[in-house]
Amino acid sequence: MNWDETPPATADDAPSGAGGSRLVGADADGDDQAVEAALRPKDLGEFVGQERVREQLDLVLKAARQRGGTADHVLLSGAPGLGKTTLSMIIAAEMGAPIRITSGPAIQHAGDLAAILSSLTEGEVLFLDEIHRMSRPAEEMLYMAMEDFRVDVIVGKGPGATAIPLELPPFTLVGATTRAGLLPPPLRDRFGFTGHMEFYAPAELERVVHRSAGLLDVTIDPEGASEIAGRSRGTPRISNRLLRRVRDYAQVKADGVINREIAASALAVYDVDERGLDRLDRAVLSALLKLFGGGPVGLSTLAVAVGEERETVEEVAEPFLVREGLLARTPRGRIGTPAAWAHMGLTPPPQTAAGGQAGLFGT
Repeated sequence: MNWDETPPATADDAPSGAGGSRLVGADADGDDQAVEAALRPKDLGEFVGQERVREQLDLVLKAARQRGGTADHVLLSGAPGLGKTTLSMIIAAEMGAPIRITSGPAIQHAGDLAAILSSLTEGEVLFLDEIHRMSRPAEEMLYMAMEDFRVDVIVGKGPGATAIPLELPPFTLVGATTRAGLLPPPLRDRFGFTGHMEFYAPAELERVVHRSAGLLDVTIDPEGASEIAGRSRGTPRISNRLLRRVRDYAQVKADGVINREIAASALAVYDVDERGLDRLDRAVLSALLKLFGGGPVGLSTLAVAVGEERETVEEVAEPFLVREGLLARTPRGRIGTPAAWAHMGLTPPPQTAAGGQAGLFGT
């Protein structure tokens, strides 16, 4: 099982409404964080998926251990739930070092960062989640800390202010971000290793489900694992959340054994269809196709039609629909693709079936 532990301070990343509480949402809530600690892999050998990142990171860590020094600073980017926090903990375990966990939104002043850095021990791993949301003054202090292992603490104000240099022990910074493009180049360039986390293939998610089922003492057959993996949106965190809900259904409605039929029936109860779409996703597609003939339609109009905030539709529902090829963003508005019509079991109007939309006056 690979996924992230998102600190509470980052919860405002998700729009209000349908975002944080969705069964197929990638952000971790309190229940997820309570279960994840027991399911996390402890070393790179247990970590499922992300083959290229694992291989590259293994070389970085082995070389650092052979030199007897600290590992280079590591930047991990990718969508929530893919394993960034897990990898940071594995880095600390592989280096035999303690780990300190914090987040960008929690560091609003340079003094906050200075307090953390000054308390680090030699070789310690500092995991900074959502690093792109750190304040600018703290970010500038981090430049010197990463490169020279020192910071200048400003004492006093105005003309009488004095900069006191503070030497830091060598440490490894592991930064995690869901938006690597928001990182300023000076910060990004100070990382010795950058790994991008990709979405998981269904076969990899099946391995995640089987491993987690074993740790949770759940009996599941290969077809049941395949059914859950196919609805998990390429994200291990979602796989494990769905597994727990299917386990509950199997315990109450069946003999506790999960097969394809039980998994499909359980996820139907929770409104997760065979492609991983939930109520909000299908509401967006249904409004787009039924009310607006497949589009194009503006985002605000679409949001009103489904009774959600504009930000919820844009940031919660649309990314997965676009990635699945069910919805397209165009300069004129959102349009439904032929795959969307097929998935919803609807017949497109003639002009849509022919690959175009009618103009304003039907031409």
